[in-house]
Amino acid sequence: LSPAIAIEQKATSHNPRSTVGTVTEIHDYLRLLFARAGDPFCPEHNILLEAQNVSQMVDHVLALPEDTRITILSPLVVERKGEHIELFEDMRAKGFARVRVDGKLHELEAPPKLDKNRKHSIEAVVDRIKVRPDVKQRLAESFETALRHGDGRCIAIEHGDTSTLALPGTERSGPAGTDADKEHMFSSRFACPVCSYSLPELEPRLFSFNNPMGACARCDGLGQVEFFDPRRVVAFAHLSLAGGAIKGWDRRNQFFFQMLQNLAQHYGFDVEKPFDELGEEAQRVVLHGSGAEKIAFEYPGARGKTIVKEHAFEGVIPNLERRYRETDSIVIKEELAKFINVQACPECNGTRLRKEARNVRIQGQAIYEISAWPLKQSLPFFETLQLKGRKQAIAEKIMREIANRVRFLINVGLDYLSLERSADTLSGGEAQRIRLASQIGSGLTGVMYVLDEPSIGLHQRDNTRLLATLQHLRDLGNSVIVVEHDEEAIQCADHVIDMGPGAGEHGGQIVAFGTPEDIRQSAHSLTGLYLSGAREIAIPKTRRAPDAKHYLEIVGAAGNNLKQAHLRLPVGLFICITGVSGSGKSTLINDTLYHAVARHLYGSAHEPAPFEAINGLEYFDKVVSVDQSPIGRTPRSNPATYTGLFTPMRELFAGVPLARERGYGPGRFSFNVKGGRCESCQGDGVTKVEMHFLPDIYVPCDVCHGQRYNRETLEIQYKGKNIHEILQFTVEQALEFFDAVPMLARKLQTLKDVGLAYIQLGQSATTLSGGEAQRVKLSLELSKRDTGRTLYILDEPTTGLHFHDIDLLLKVLHRLRDHGNTVVVIEHNLDVIKTADWVIDLGPEGGEGGGRIIAEGTPEQIAHVQHSYTGQFLRKTLTLLGKHDGKARNERAKSGSKSAPA
Repeated sequence: LSPAIAIEQKATSHNPRSTVGTVTEIHDYLRLLFARAGDPFCPEHNILLEAQNVSQMVDHVLALPEDTRITILSPLVVERKGEHIELFEDMRAKGFARVRVDGKLHELEAPPKLDKNRKHSIEAVVDRIKVRPDVKQRLAESFETALRHGDGRCIAIEHGDTSTLALPGTERSGPAGTDADKEHMFSSRFACPVCSYSLPELEPRLFSFNNPMGACARCDGLGQVEFFDPRRVVAFAHLSLAGGAIKGWDRRNQFFFQMLQNLAQHYGFDVEKPFDELGEEAQRVVLHGSGAEKIAFEYPGARGKTIVKEHAFEGVIPNLERRYRETDSIVIKEELAKFINVQACPECNGTRLRKEARNVRIQGQAIYEISAWPLKQSLPFFETLQLKGRKQAIAEKIMREIANRVRFLINVGLDYLSLERSADTLSGGEAQRIRLASQIGSGLTGVMYVLDEPSIGLHQRDNTRLLATLQHLRDLGNSVIVVEHDEEAIQCADHVIDMGPGAGEHGGQIVAFGTPEDIRQSAHSLTGLYLSGAREIAIPKTRRAPDAKHYLEIVGAAGNNLKQAHLRLPVGLFICITGVSGSGKSTLINDTLYHAVARHLYGSAHEPAPFEAINGLEYFDKVVSVDQSPIGRTPRSNPATYTGLFTPMRELFAGVPLARERGYGPGRFSFNVKGGRCESCQGDGVTKVEMHFLPDIYVPCDVCHGQRYNRETLEIQYKGKNIHEILQFTVEQALEFFDAVPMLARKLQTLKDVGLAYIQLGQSATTLSGGEAQRVKLSLELSKRDTGRTLYILDEPTTGLHFHDIDLLLKVLHRLRDHGNTVVVIEHNLDVIKTADWVIDLGPEGGEGGGRIIAEGTPEQIAHVQHSYTGQFLRKTLTLLGKHDGKARNERAKSGSKSAPA
């Protein structure tokens, strides 16, 4: 047996410090590269920090044209306040005759009187000399003197033909420091020769935003800072201050509203006027305060008297900030947090690093600039990077490792990502392929890789590259085991194992194995039937045509990589949003469309991505988003609790005669509250055993043996089953058991309709895949009464679905459409796309190469768009289906049969 590496379909990291670079370990190599081969620069003067010896300084000056006039200065004071009288006396005592003060030359016998409140720069004149071959020794001695007094720094001023460093009144063509003069800065230490800015030895941790040495002090390496957003504080700018423009400061809150009235009286604005019509000054004072200006405020006193106090107005936003900072109440913090937004850190501009790290460069590029590039741009940089001397030898191996990892990410279709991209913004498929890159980047051989649906979220164009990568892994001598539903992946496999024949208790058997051709020939394999074309997901005979007057329209969508996209969704149709990975589908639909409609219908606090206008909202009274996030993050959450099945079940048990006799209410049958649950495991059914230096393990509870309830509760039975046994039922079993209870039967039927007949009612939410969690959410929405004016948004609902399950799901989605609702699906699966009424294709590429709507229409119309990748693959699919249909018709004609194909 080979050592095994399992790359699961687990949720992405929600740690804000986790990025594509850190997950793939590319950032670690990048830090090492900059620490060993980077060139540090002064942040203020953009001067390369180089330590030079006296010989190098002399050679630099001697390289100038012969007879060039040079003045050598020793910097004594750089931009420091004071009269510096003692310094002038000290320099005169040491034998110096002249100094340059703020760019002008003065004799030390008559030093200038300086303003002690101004900053001054003072340099001692060490020598004045003409460049000739015989002055090498004199130059060396002058530089040594300058470095000794200038704290390791010196300046060589190269005078032009018409200029010289002269005493005031003796300049021949103008003051010193004219355009004809050129200053050469030197330092004998690793420091800036102007301001003495220096760095200790470069270390990899200096370039880590997760280390205090490298992280920006303002944002602590997060790249973002929180602030109270005026747009959230003034949530309803079209209302007046009295009418509720700012929540909690209207006429219903007498204390705060009285302050605003006094403020309005002082500044002469009207609290009854819409906030967005008030002048800029009035808006500024209300939100940010009056500064030092005092205002007379009236407060209620004893016996109905009014007390007048004069003080500055704090401002709504400073007031919220102070209350958020000082309160100990979690409830108040959560309420105030609704007004908080994030913005790029003003100190580091979102780069996460402190200025020392930001000013180290390789070939003119800082580490944060390279991290911001799309991977397809950074690969040529690493492949062609040439450094000088020993740095090239040091960097060669590091660059090879970085290039290999970046190349793999590009091969699996992630060329549009950047290394700085936060891990919590990645889709499930992107996250899995990135974890795959981090494992494969190590270049192991003789290993067994187990991958769980790596094609999730991958467009057909990129699927080929992923499969080629997996075949390359195999060719290196590894075993690659892939759990997959994708037809192309199955066709490429060397060996296929087909499980079934059904799901849940109807499965668990190996129904076929062998080459893909063996599976196609198997009569017992449902997968084989779909692969051979004996069964197929049919194209609808007719497609619904869009109503020219009824559209939901978003104009000028500009979030992330969107290029002023103009989205027109026909109302009442089944619509597919397609495009290669990273083309902007999620930004357009989830971040823009859903949040905009939810804000209009429900007043949602989530802010949509930027757009100019939205039209057609009057056609909807409800919006439902069904994504792949878990239905719960703890073992206590399960399909029964999430879909609302558990409450009526508990009420049924509470109505049993024995339960009523004992006085048990519905709460007795909850494993989340005291009373009926097993207190030994507190209703979990398992107890956690902490294993120091090893992962924690869970073992069945010794008292209830995993049944979650105490003995007295389990004695209550409904139709011969206790509450634990009911939770062990699959959806299919429960539907048969509760067929006489309409409320339960309806909810259970919707779970079955979406292909979840096999899951247990009490199955822990943490054991459900992303696709299963999404279908549980979909079933919850289906069990509710739809209005016929609902907008359903689904994000890749075919994740983890077999061909047969996709067929079931499509029937459900078409049924929703038939009721008058609008169904919008983000999808890569061609079986779903070909059955849509309308397709909107984004692209043409991912990242900056995408963000445009390149085609829209029926699947047949998209198939004829040459520059659409989706259209190219749709064309093949529709052509193949046409051949299958023709073949089936011919066979039926020969046999004389009128029946439909199997």
